[in-house]
Amino acid sequence: MQKKQFHLKTEIFAITPPFTQLNTPYPATAYIKGFLNTKNISSTQADLGIEVILELFSKKGLNNLFYQTEHSQCVNEQKPLNDNAKRILALKDEYLKTIDSVISFLQGKNPTLALQICGDDFLPQASRFAQLEELDWAFGAMGTQDKAKHLATLYLEDISDYIVECVDENFGFSRYAERLGRSANSFDELYEALNQAPTYIDNILISILKDKVENIHPKLFLISVPFPGNLYSAFRCAQWVKANHPEIKISMGGGFPNTELRSLSEKRVFEFFDFITLDDGELPIELLIQNISGAVPAEIQMYKRTFLLENDKVVYKNDSFRKDYKQADVGTPDYAGLLLDKYISVIEIVNPMHRMWSDGRWNKLTMAHGCYWGKCTFCDISLDYIKVYEPVQAKQIVDRIEDLYAKTGQNGFHFVDEAAPPALMREVALEIIRRKLAVTWWTNIRFEKSFTADLCLLLKASGCIAVSGGLEVASDRLLKLIDKGVTVEQVAKVTRNFTAAGVMVHAYLMYGYPTQTIQETIDSLEMVRQLFEAGVLQSGFWHQFAMTAHSPVGMYPERFGVVKETEAIGSFANNDINYIDKTGIDHNQFSFGLKKSLFNFMHGICFDYGLQDWFDFKIPRTKIPSDFIEQALNDNDSFNTKPTAKVVWIGGKPSAEYFTKSKKGNTWETASITFHDKRETFTIQTNKSEGEWLVSILDKIHVSNEKVYTFAEVKSDFEIDMENFELFWYSKPINTLREFGLLVL
Repeated sequence: MQKKQFHLKTEIFAITPPFTQLNTPYPATAYIKGFLNTKNISSTQADLGIEVILELFSKKGLNNLFYQTEHSQCVNEQKPLNDNAKRILALKDEYLKTIDSVISFLQGKNPTLALQICGDDFLPQASRFAQLEELDWAFGAMGTQDKAKHLATLYLEDISDYIVECVDENFGFSRYAERLGRSANSFDELYEALNQAPTYIDNILISILKDKVENIHPKLFLISVPFPGNLYSAFRCAQWVKANHPEIKISMGGGFPNTELRSLSEKRVFEFFDFITLDDGELPIELLIQNISGAVPAEIQMYKRTFLLENDKVVYKNDSFRKDYKQADVGTPDYAGLLLDKYISVIEIVNPMHRMWSDGRWNKLTMAHGCYWGKCTFCDISLDYIKVYEPVQAKQIVDRIEDLYAKTGQNGFHFVDEAAPPALMREVALEIIRRKLAVTWWTNIRFEKSFTADLCLLLKASGCIAVSGGLEVASDRLLKLIDKGVTVEQVAKVTRNFTAAGVMVHAYLMYGYPTQTIQETIDSLEMVRQLFEAGVLQSGFWHQFAMTAHSPVGMYPERFGVVKETEAIGSFANNDINYIDKTGIDHNQFSFGLKKSLFNFMHGICFDYGLQDWFDFKIPRTKIPSDFIEQALNDNDSFNTKPTAKVVWIGGKPSAEYFTKSKKGNTWETASITFHDKRETFTIQTNKSEGEWLVSILDKIHVSNEKVYTFAEVKSDFEIDMENFELFWYSKPINTLREFGLLVL
């Protein structure tokens, strides 16, 4: 039987429901569209989050908002306005006058407005601006554009507070009704909310969705739900389509179902959705398309990791024998149809890494599927998106970079890997430099010893501006229990290497890990204090440990000294697990002190405070020596070069002059070799034979060449005509070149 082709007649409509980020689209629908392109299957996508925001935060949208609140219970005695909302309503004309120009500025279209925004008399100010005085010292050195972005962000947050107070308590810029999606073991609360009349925000969402669905007429409606804060609006979208276009099939996929809905048994979910797919979406979606298009007879239809309702029961079908697509075959993400020029860059907080997440537009890519380490005991390592590790070839990654750059006009890339592999990062960096691409990129890593000073310099040269990695618990005992595969000393050296290369470093920090003692929490804080004081960390964030069902801690809690509060499995979401730590320690009490101290450390102050100063209860003295990190950073092993290490020159072509020198009757031939770095010109001198060899070998090992020489090959090349390679390699001329782009990787 000949397979049917799915051309324009099988229209797929994929959305991300409100809300994720304001500054860049969440990439799931772009990944699926890129895959469907390889199958010649027509598809359309939309980020309804940014579209709702733009509708709401406009002159027309605010006009409707103020009208709604002036003529609703919000202003009567049943629910009187608070003082802040009264102030905003009183200033409504100022908000209506400024909103469109502020949004245009945050979209990068009206940069000259920054000068007005930075004045005191342009933006109306409500309660969010009260923080300005205490933040002045932090933003004092900020440029006009950045300061204006921050002030404009506070202005939007004031309006957001008004929306929460007056029309929709569940509103939030990067999430909506998130509490309904968090640890929702029972579907009851969400179901009840969905049976209430649509909210003010719901009506805006449904209006936008209606126009799109009735214009596209899709056969299959795909809803990506990455986070709990997208769940409620995903169900609202599905509810409207089911009620008004029952002929359209609806499927949910994404990060939320992948982690939360793996034991789904709740029938009522399928009043809204026809299918819920887990893990990699390419093959499950392709099979759905085949099934609903009639390409495969009903009696032999198969599914991949798909929940559906059959005979009034929730069933999980994974009966297709086909294997998932290799990463090389899934195509390049396609952002066509998304409003790339209308995303909003905001600066909410002073944390440098969080600022990168919310400011600027990033094309999202992955270097590898899954995690090459895959052992951390707090992580969901039993799930395919972590445990199935499959790297993409460096040339193909850079092909995708070039393709996205050409199509979007954006040269910023965020590699959203669980942990980007160092060897692959090296090859990608070499390929970027070979192709002479000007790109900016950042990613998540493990702080492992492979990140040498030279590798960090190479990554920087290729456009890497930042890395984030898990230090988690700054305690060697707990790092071993977590199976992190690193030590605090090692983390210090790696962060030093990145910082020295000019790459910003952000550390994920954790407290409240099972069996963690109060002493270990305080010692972790001291380690973090020393890392910031040494200048090798620029950004960090403390979060409290959460036990998840698919992590080793969740699956084998007895090994980690914790007890689950219940073994019962809910009918809906089952990922976060409530547990009892046998130590009996209340880890919540440390939250404020850890976060406040970190806020100050990130701004280079308060290193001389005693750790006790951050807490309003008695804590033990730290047992960490005050120079622990300093001693770790002083340990130098630069003379231990492996024969298999790769030697690469990323500098320019030198010019050489040869002349004869004489002194006290002795003459010898000398080489003077001149280099032009981007910032300066410098010269090194050697004897003639070493100089000629150096010019020759720099040409051979130049980054533009496909062949990469090992240290052993460079040594052998030198020893064809000369001796004492090590003496020459560790001499002053080579040390100078090591500072300007002679890298041993």
